[in-house]
Amino acid sequence: MTLAPGRGRAAYVVLGVLLVVALPASMFLGARWVPPSDLLDAGSGGRAIIEARLPRTALGLLVGAALALAGGCLQGLTRNPLADSGLLGVNAGASFAMVVSVSVLGVSSLQAYLWFALLGAASAAVAVHAVASFGRDGATPAKLVLAGAALSAGVASWTSAVLLTDRQTFDVMRRWQVGTIGGRDWDVVVTGLPFLAAGALLALAGARTLDTIALGDDLARGLGRHPARDRMAIGLAVVLLAGSATALAGPIAFVGLVVPHAVRALVGGAYVRVLPLSMGYGAALVLLADVVGRIVLPPTEVQVGIMTAVVGVPVFCWFLRRGRMAGL
Repeated sequence: MTLAPGRGRAAYVVLGVLLVVALPASMFLGARWVPPSDLLDAGSGGRAIIEARLPRTALGLLVGAALALAGGCLQGLTRNPLADSGLLGVNAGASFAMVVSVSVLGVSSLQAYLWFALLGAASAAVAVHAVASFGRDGATPAKLVLAGAALSAGVASWTSAVLLTDRQTFDVMRRWQVGTIGGRDWDVVVTGLPFLAAGALLALAGARTLDTIALGDDLARGLGRHPARDRMAIGLAVVLLAGSATALAGPIAFVGLVVPHAVRALVGGAYVRVLPLSMGYGAALVLLADVVGRIVLPPTEVQVGIMTAVVGVPVFCWFLRRGRMAGL
């Protein structure tokens, strides 16, 4: 598909507008409106609120970008329009590992949470691929989705069982479990940043690889690629992105599924364009969802994981109705 130059420019313009709206909204809007002039008043309560919202804004940008990038990579890696770290069990594996680490091992530091989340995400990814590889034809796109859905359901039930039988762990994890970026400080952002940056660099470096994989393994080998090695590198990127994002903000659904499809509708299917734009649109979506969650039911907040599902389900249904998802 040849991309019209105007469509590519329009996609970046729309992204710029969304970020220009989302960034100040995340800092100034909430249960309490803070006027921008309070930024200049060092002693005002409004400035203290803005400073408290800054790490929340930064975390929203990072988590949204990571989940959308992971979803785009998985859709290219599996050649499956339904592939997403949530649907393929990666987020569920990270969540279960974190809950077990708190309940059984008494883990209490974010640094340890991250390592357990990454281990759980990697284990889930390997398990899904292994299950999908059984039978004829190996790990086909349809079998990967079925295996991922089955594993996600099973692991989610195990996670719920641990939380329901361990009140202390439930108290620790209850807000995190629905997906939230509120109540975080700069330590959370700084701790997760190296893992997210490493995953993003691996994913973006593999954009042309994904374009080659889309042509089929035989042609990829003919072009000098090593499909198995390429898949391992992209898979590692997905584990770093999805596992870290889940550890930092909890399981946030639909970002990785919907955003890459929306981007492809704007700029076509080339991953060298889809992946960078997915990062931006994913970041904007999470920030805007978080802002809406703060103001929709004042004085309480609706967590961002709930709001992304509220937005994601109708958008996903619209894509299905419009036939935007190739292969469905």
